[in-house]
Amino acid sequence: MNYLAHLFLSRESPEAMIGGLLGDFVKGAVGPQYSPAVRAGILLHRDIDRFTDAHPTVRASRALVSPPRRRFAGILVDVFYDHFLARRWAEFCPTPLAEFTEGVYGILWPRRASFPERLQRILPHMRADDWLGSYAELWAVDAALNGIARRFHRFPRAAAFAGGVQELERNYSELENQFRAFFPELQRHTESRRTGAARLSHNPAPKEAAPQIALDEK
Repeated sequence: MNYLAHLFLSRESPEAMIGGLLGDFVKGAVGPQYSPAVRAGILLHRDIDRFTDAHPTVRASRALVSPPRRRFAGILVDVFYDHFLARRWAEFCPTPLAEFTEGVYGILWPRRASFPERLQRILPHMRADDWLGSYAELWAVDAALNGIARRFHRFPRAAAFAGGVQELERNYSELENQFRAFFPELQRHTESRRTGAARLSHNPAPKEAAPQIALDEK
């Protein structure tokens, strides 16, 4: 899933939302510079990605991508699913999308100096151009994908990634149906993981037993 979905699925607290976004920028072990709630958000982000990558509906979406762009299918479908989430936002959240994204930027902006360097660079553009809300429009999906393509310019065959919005346009109805089948399952999975972690935090295992943390880092 891409930025909008991760933030939506982490919306129970500002710290969790920060962790939900940082999951795309923090790799490897999660250091002590982050609060427990932010660390939990990062680990939840990774769990969401594992669930998504393994899901047969998502794999079916990726299989719709044409062979020249197939190696980038995971990135493309992540962005496409954010597009459908933005388009169908009212089905999933009572807060209007514009109000939600404004709240997200309000949480992120005052803390920007503590973020990884790459996120510090892109956050002003994300906020000024409302990347999260603009995913609802095909032109914004095209702009997002072409921006990613520029990051890949040194890699062989990366030029095929540019114009990736064509994959969405060609398979729009099927991709939308797959998103609508998958996303409620992802919501239920995320809630079960969050509930399990909360249960463990209120009922810690005895000291002699190793606690089984639901949101582990593997």
